[in-house]
Amino acid sequence: MALMNYLTQCTFDHGALEQTPKVLQRLGVKRPFVVTDPGLKANGLLAALLAALGQEPAGVFTDTPPNPTESASAKAAEAYRAGQCDGIVAFGGGSSMDLAKAVGLMVTHAGPFERLGGSVKGMKHIGPIPPLVAIPTTAGTGSEVSPGAVVILDNGRKETFVSPFLVPKAAICDPDLTLGLPPGLTAATGMDAMTHCIEAVLTPVVHPPAEAIGVDGAERIGIWLERAVKNGDDKDARWHMMMGSFEGALAFSKGLGAVHGLSHALGRIHELKLHHGTLNAVILPHSLAMIGNQAEEKFARLRRALGLAPNADLAQYIADLNARIGLPASLGAMGVKEEHGEGAIDYAVSDLATLTNAIPFENEQYRELFKRAL
Repeated sequence: MALMNYLTQCTFDHGALEQTPKVLQRLGVKRPFVVTDPGLKANGLLAALLAALGQEPAGVFTDTPPNPTESASAKAAEAYRAGQCDGIVAFGGGSSMDLAKAVGLMVTHAGPFERLGGSVKGMKHIGPIPPLVAIPTTAGTGSEVSPGAVVILDNGRKETFVSPFLVPKAAICDPDLTLGLPPGLTAATGMDAMTHCIEAVLTPVVHPPAEAIGVDGAERIGIWLERAVKNGDDKDARWHMMMGSFEGALAFSKGLGAVHGLSHALGRIHELKLHHGTLNAVILPHSLAMIGNQAEEKFARLRRALGLAPNADLAQYIADLNARIGLPASLGAMGVKEEHGEGAIDYAVSDLATLTNAIPFENEQYRELFKRAL
């Protein structure tokens, strides 16, 4: 069982969930507050966590929405305070982990919550939060080692909160928790992780260790994703996909790009309820096509990692991979319409991920990216 320190400590292997009590004890957490979602309560995984804890948590919040909101976070924060909790266990996908980080901010920082957001340079106002242990049940977001959280504010904005204080104090990555995930969710979360790796490699920020990890993550996902989609009980595939997801977040400590800028913007459209990983998958090939030979050295490195010919079309490779694993071919197929474009573009331009895109992206470039992906 590997024990790694990079941004935070991670316990990684089949059966790692059983280490949860030891991790909490090391962090001095005696009254944990569990944040999860209704699906994990229904399918029995929450019961597995509670059994592994060996104690009754001081509070449990199971109402995390698919896209975390300020109002849901406030409700959970109220329960945290009522339970006199002293630490948080985030159990689930990226939504539960992001909401848990929001809870940590709310119980330690004065409002209004939006003042802490990245779009208003709120990082300077963010300090320590209660000890947070993140336990992913999907292989995609990498939020268990990420310094960020994305929350839809009461004002409708999908805001990114970023600070080293938001990196969980510990991650517990148990691939067994992802066994049996449906093919569609496996595909969407897997391509979320692939996008993290690729965008992190392409961003011009200089961070060789993170970039090398991104290359390895892309290679790993390229090898194992289709296998995981075809057989949800393939333990080897699940191990490597969770590692690829973990690596994606380690890599994007150097930044992301326009795929995430547009994905975040479209994800805020409440009535569409779009899945973040699927959005990334659909947008990624079009972003790569627009970047083209302006990042040829890094494209060449990614081609080698993915086992492609030196002159292979990287954008086409991603489009073909999406098709093979059953993801939609366009935003239009997801329900996005032309009239959603302008509002989304305005949000995308101001998104933090845009700042580190491989090439400069302004309104004109986002308009083109939206048109291509639609």
